[in-house]
Amino acid sequence: MPTLTFLGAARTVTGSKHLVDTGAHRILVDCGLFQGSYELRRRNWQDLPISAASIDAVVLTHAHLDHVGYLPRLVAQGFKGRVFCTPGTYDLAHLVLIDSAHLQEEDARQANRDHYSKHDPALPLYTVADAWKALAQLQPAGFHRPMPVVPGVEISFVPVGHLLGAASVVMTMATPAMTVVFGGDLGRYGRPVLRDPEPVAAADVLLVESTYGDRLHSPDDRGERLASIVSETYARGGKVVVPSFAIGRVEEVLYWLKRLEDEKRIPSMPVYVDSPMAVQALQFYAQRVDELDEELHGQGRALTAFMTRRFEMVPSAAQSFDLVRSEKPAIIVSSSGMATGGRVLNHLERVLPDPRHTVLFVGYQAPGTRGRALVDGATSLKMHGRIVNVAARVELIDSMSAHADQGEILRWLTGFQRPPAMTFVVHGEPEAQDALQEKIRAMPGWKTLAPEYAQKVEV
Repeated sequence: MPTLTFLGAARTVTGSKHLVDTGAHRILVDCGLFQGSYELRRRNWQDLPISAASIDAVVLTHAHLDHVGYLPRLVAQGFKGRVFCTPGTYDLAHLVLIDSAHLQEEDARQANRDHYSKHDPALPLYTVADAWKALAQLQPAGFHRPMPVVPGVEISFVPVGHLLGAASVVMTMATPAMTVVFGGDLGRYGRPVLRDPEPVAAADVLLVESTYGDRLHSPDDRGERLASIVSETYARGGKVVVPSFAIGRVEEVLYWLKRLEDEKRIPSMPVYVDSPMAVQALQFYAQRVDELDEELHGQGRALTAFMTRRFEMVPSAAQSFDLVRSEKPAIIVSSSGMATGGRVLNHLERVLPDPRHTVLFVGYQAPGTRGRALVDGATSLKMHGRIVNVAARVELIDSMSAHADQGEILRWLTGFQRPPAMTFVVHGEPEAQDALQEKIRAMPGWKTLAPEYAQKVEV
């Protein structure tokens, strides 16, 4: 019988890697980095428990780092096959992996310069050259177009919202005849920018995410809370710093800022996107407008749907440091979304000790990250080897999350014409997984399991 081995996103949110072994071939669905606690991040430095050279193909659900970020490591370990993905994922993976490699190299340089690493010398997890080598193996395939990946196995991508190019993977095996569906990260219903998740009709085995499996998002308030936060910070003469995932979340943040400004619900103030990757991602979104929500159709290749009147991009590091030193009120959208690295750390170091400013999070914050510490009320943080006190306001707007909540996950599951023989609940913290399992098991005929890390099961 074919087997599934859960090499990531098992009893945790990050590091998605699901290994399918048919007996004749091995296929890895997603190849992500672990993020969060030191114990999880240590796994990124470890080789997979199987030979990378024995993997015949990789399939990607989407381009977020916790789903693609381990690819350069996999290739360095000997993987030589093709990496199948949608065209949108193909575009964004180039941004994500090159940016990740640059950050790895820069973090290592800074650690060596300032002597705060436990390792001497500090080394990057992978280099830009490693990332380019991995990207050369990407093979794009369109939505709803069956594609053979190894003999006897074909896949099809089904849109799920969440991110440009994001998909669930419908994997069909010839021997034994079965369909395994990898849900990927499910998007939201009725949200701006991206379309709703499409249902999948049938699966013998299903993997479903559970990031928000134990809760419901705050009701959509048409931007009222965002407008209040921006206006109050402006009145204090402060900055609003938005740590945001460079692909996906930035677009919705900018959409709402433009809408609120057009409706005169916030003052017109400078809006900076301080992330070269986010700037490039915006261009990809504009080029693939046919994949976006119908509300944005007709925008063509222009970026007008996301650009406020005083919108500015910050391409260079020198301009970024000038912005960090500026005392003028502004909205600064910068990556990374969980404050784990990147330019946003320079902004946080500057604004956190000052009560005039606001740090606004707009997505899930994994345990062990600086973002999670801040939303949980930390009074100080360690950044770049030093302690930074927290006096700024810290806010979280979870209604902007790109992940489906419990109700939306259950809504997507109702699209199956019959219950799968087994549903594996993955990509969530234990509390969220357990809560979602309870809800799914209450549905007639549904069976679930939340697998442990490295657990191997027959399917």
